[in-house]
Amino acid sequence: METAMNTASKAITREPKKKIVRRRDNWQLYLMLLPAVVLTAVFAYVPMGGLVMAFQEYKPYLGITGSKWVGMDQFKFLFEYPDSVQVIWNTLRIAVLKLVFGTTATLTFALLLNEVRKKVVRNTVQTFVFLPHFLSWVVLGGIFIELLDPKTGLVNQLIAAFGYEPIFFLGDNNWFLVTVVTSEVWKEFGYGAIIFLAALAGINPALYEAAQLDGAGKWKQTLHVTIPAIIPTIAVVLALSLSQILNAGFDQIFNLYNTLVYEKGDIIDTFVYRIGLIDGNYSFGTAIGLFKSIVGLVLIIGAYRMAYKVAGYRIF
Repeated sequence: METAMNTASKAITREPKKKIVRRRDNWQLYLMLLPAVVLTAVFAYVPMGGLVMAFQEYKPYLGITGSKWVGMDQFKFLFEYPDSVQVIWNTLRIAVLKLVFGTTATLTFALLLNEVRKKVVRNTVQTFVFLPHFLSWVVLGGIFIELLDPKTGLVNQLIAAFGYEPIFFLGDNNWFLVTVVTSEVWKEFGYGAIIFLAALAGINPALYEAAQLDGAGKWKQTLHVTIPAIIPTIAVVLALSLSQILNAGFDQIFNLYNTLVYEKGDIIDTFVYRIGLIDGNYSFGTAIGLFKSIVGLVLIIGAYRMAYKVAGYRIF
């Protein structure tokens, strides 16, 4: 009886949850944050005022205030324009192929590297595979153009040495798609493995010991211990990658493509660049960009909800 009363008394006198109070004496931290906030506002939010051009027949000499208002005509024209459907399909195809092969290569590399026990070898391999990530596509684009040249490129010289015909990697639509996906995977798989390596490092070693006692070899341990343990991480990576499905890589495509491969290599971003900036059709280019942004926002929200349901991932 006395114990029950003490328990009830403690429950009644339990202190309420403390409210989070923002300390005003942290002004130095807010001051350090100010430049980033200003830059983000100037370069990310202020230009959003130009989205009104998507609903106008914008003329530079008339400005935004003087240009004719056309409502949704630019968006109607977007879906009636012959190249629009092909460009959207190209974007989806390239992005999905990069996602599938990139995730597979990244996960495979992380699993293999996790089995390396010599620290020197492991660090050396990591350094070499991380380096391409930090190279600009402007630099890599020039390198690939020289290497894949059908006449003087090293790759085609090797192909010719084996008795085969040279391949125009950057001038043939089908080979261009293969080149884009392969080069992107090569550039990013090492750096992308960091997330999986961190997840692998968090697996309880006792699970492997128990599997060994049951007679499981390395392959069985990978199938029944390693992969199930990192499935939440894989789910989060895939879900968040889906939110970027319309970003097929402007830097890479722009530095590698040409008029010969527009059929399968032209994506939304390069299409907007050509139509909006090169051809001067600012309203149509803005409409395409706004359409992509809205779809991207929906995908981000959907991917976040999927990551939360599958792996319990939350931003805060």
